Amino acid sequence: MPLRLRVLHLEDNEADHALVAAHLRRGGIDADIERVETEQGLAEALEDNWDLILSDYNLPGYSGLAALGKVRATGKLVPFILVSGEIGEDIAVQAMRNGANDYLLKSNLARLAPAALLAIEANRTRIAKQKADLALSQSRQQLSELAQHLQTSIEQERAAIAREIHDDVGGALTAVKLDLAWIVRHAEGTPVAERALQAMEAVNMAHEASQRIMHNLRPAILEQGLIAALQWMTDRFGKRTGVDTTFRTSHETLALPSAVPLVAYRFAQEALTNISKHAHADCVTVDLTQAGGVLSLEVSDNGRGLSQDDLAKARSFGIRGLRERAETVGGWVDISSGPQGTTLILSVPLSGPENGFIDLLAPALDSQPLAGELDSDDPTVWGQP
Repeated sequence: MPLRLRVLHLEDNEADHALVAAHLRRGGIDADIERVETEQGLAEALEDNWDLILSDYNLPGYSGLAALGKVRATGKLVPFILVSGEIGEDIAVQAMRNGANDYLLKSNLARLAPAALLAIEANRTRIAKQKADLALSQSRQQLSELAQHLQTSIEQERAAIAREIHDDVGGALTAVKLDLAWIVRHAEGTPVAERALQAMEAVNMAHEASQRIMHNLRPAILEQGLIAALQWMTDRFGKRTGVDTTFRTSHETLALPSAVPLVAYRFAQEALTNISKHAHADCVTVDLTQAGGVLSLEVSDNGRGLSQDDLAKARSFGIRGLRERAETVGGWVDISSGPQGTTLILSVPLSGPENGFIDLLAPALDSQPLAGELDSDDPTVWGQP
């Protein structure tokens, strides 16, 4: 069966038009072919849909290249073949660069039908690829939005749990400490007082544990600024692990969109946790800089490094989680690893749309301070109500 196609033919010579139609039929193409001559006629014809456009080079008042530009300007991916009596190599090359599918001489129209079929097939493949690319792009966008939503929900849930621990557990522990202190005062010098003192030590340990849990859930020290939080984190990491840990920064204070400090803090927290678990390092450096409108946080160690197999593990979500978290504020994560150690770098453009003070994680950070017992010497406790 002949292939039926709707063909637009830009041609000012009726005889050449008839010859083109005959060669299409001879090649097995049953063409519903329409001829236009003028630029205005082309503009009107392009409001319709076509399977193929054939164009002479020399047309009344415009050229085949100009016609090609008009077709491509519509955004329609319709095959375009330049057919001319005389066409130089430079024009042919320019036409192909501008998006023409092929070019033919009128003296060799035997190639017309095969060239048309090849152009149509290539165009269908290109359209299918564009649709697949669009679907993939939309899927990635949806996945990114889901990851951002999950990160936001996690931080909000952490803040809510920390608040409950502080209000309920902290309040209960405070009440128990007051009762134990009353018992010690009124039973001084008795075995009961001694047992009460032991119980008070246990309560103090429970209170410290609750403070540590609250800090891990929601780092209240961020209220003092990212620099203070990172300084405290690195000092605490060094004391806990025995690893020589250094924190350096190029600024004394930083003015950041409110979602960025939490992302940077969690990045450093995860990086240091991974170092303590896997790196076998004895030296760690954390560098915080801001230059050219970009915040950079670099965590380096002199451990065993990461292999490609480590990074490609199917269930290795640490690095992926860092990247997803960075994307919530328009940032990215770079990794450099070798036998001399590993370096993780978080980069966040502070002027991007994500940081145009549209805070995805702000609800988790902007909650009200909590009431209850406060320890002015502990930077992780909540602020005064």
